[in-house]
Amino acid sequence: MALINVAAREIHCKIVYYGPGMCGKTTNLQYIHSQVPQATKGELLSIATETERTLFFDFLPLDLGKVRGFQTRFHLYTVPGQVLYERTRVAVLNGADGVVFVADSQRSKLEENVNSLKELARNIQKQGKKFQDFPLVLQYNKRDLPNALPVAILDKYLNPFNWTRFEACAASGPGVFDTLKGISKIVISKL
Repeated sequence: MALINVAAREIHCKIVYYGPGMCGKTTNLQYIHSQVPQATKGELLSIATETERTLFFDFLPLDLGKVRGFQTRFHLYTVPGQVLYERTRVAVLNGADGVVFVADSQRSKLEENVNSLKELARNIQKQGKKFQDFPLVLQYNKRDLPNALPVAILDKYLNPFNWTRFEACAASGPGVFDTLKGISKIVISKL
């Protein structure tokens, strides 16, 4: 739930990038961090294993300007995608105002995407929230790879509620800010 500090005229929102391992969640945050002006961002904190996999979470505070006179600050998190870190994903997801579900577009990753999305639905419902009403956008990442599935197939398996979705190549940037703007608009509209 967004934190509103009336005295300081600030709104703090938590956005979580969720998805299977190696789908590009951390790459999204790294790209955002590399492109936004220094004055509007904090440090990108990341706890990774020796093989560069996210061990706990990545965190990037981001100042996105004012809404109705309140300074809005978005706190972007990722979850570790490896199967054994489900409890960490639950902890990071707690209190989220919105989720970006990052799906790996590669044909070989479809089942992992589906399983991760099902897990996300369970974890949101455990918080007493309706999954279909939760602020969420989809990002179909790695669209530049030759074995990327057509968007229509990804929609068939991953988009049962017709969420807003974006095609992206997080490593080079296309679609990364469109995704961030998409989830930010939805989160702000729910305040």
